[in-house]
Amino acid sequence: MSGGERRGTRATHEALPPAMREAVDEFADHLARVRNRSAHTVRAYVTDLVSLLDHAVRMGCAELAELDLTVLRSWLAKQRTMGAARTSLARRAASARTFSAWAHRSGLLPTDVAAPLASPKAHRELPTVLRADQAAALLDAPAVAPAVDPREAGPDESATPSAAGAEHDPVLLRDRALLELLYGTGVRISEACGLDVTDVDHGRRVVRVFGKGGRERAVPYGVPAQRALDEWLRRGRPELVGPDSGNALLLGARGGRLNPTTARRIVAGYAEAAGLPRTSPHGLRHSAATHLLEGGADLRAVQELLGHSSLASTQIYTHVSVERLRAAYRQAHPRA
Repeated sequence: MSGGERRGTRATHEALPPAMREAVDEFADHLARVRNRSAHTVRAYVTDLVSLLDHAVRMGCAELAELDLTVLRSWLAKQRTMGAARTSLARRAASARTFSAWAHRSGLLPTDVAAPLASPKAHRELPTVLRADQAAALLDAPAVAPAVDPREAGPDESATPSAAGAEHDPVLLRDRALLELLYGTGVRISEACGLDVTDVDHGRRVVRVFGKGGRERAVPYGVPAQRALDEWLRRGRPELVGPDSGNALLLGARGGRLNPTTARRIVAGYAEAAGLPRTSPHGLRHSAATHLLEGGADLRAVQELLGHSSLASTQIYTHVSVERLRAAYRQAHPRA
């Protein structure tokens, strides 16, 4: 959320009646401390809630207990007329239901008013994935120079090739380890950047990952990722380590823990340099999942590897595989 967005949200929050402001703060605390939601998720829920309560006040609700289903539906209808996408409407309806259930349990609402609230089914586009040969080309890309131009680097990252040459440059060794880790494990970029050196079990070739909600899981990785990690830890990390490194596995060029924003630029830069479609760390996660299923992996196993709480989140990759098969059929079969 930008500074302007924060200021706008704060102003609306302060304009609410005191009891509503207190409810918003208590709900945010509940999400962070009890539900263990990320700061990003808490901000999204609070933004939706402030918007809802502001709308309720404008409709004449003087206190939280006057919130009802009519107000909720009016709020969503207004969002729709303002051009909100179905995915946004679905998320805002989910925010309202979560808050309503919590407020009812907390005694702030006489009933769970949002329980019957319907929301548009979010349209899920099939994720873009790389072919196996394209993924291999991306992983081979860190061969000459870092993909992040020093002039484009953020405050935690100013990649400059080492005098020792590209083969021994610590930033390149870090980039190879990052790419191999992302594709080899399918972890989220926040999970990869959050790894510590002690989270890597070299003997069993697994990493300990802390995913959404603080859920821990063990994710295996292959021999290429092992080699890249070994090279990075033996020859790259010692050259970048500094006072701010702590136990972080992946470091920025200035010695701090690698920032997810910088990691996204790294992946995108190498994809562009290799002449590949625009690719993100999440695109590598999509690719890893799709390639696992195409190779015969069990859907439940892929769910566990990716850290999905629901199998429905993993099933989208079966659709990706089917669509790729249909595309190949249409292109190759004489009677397609």
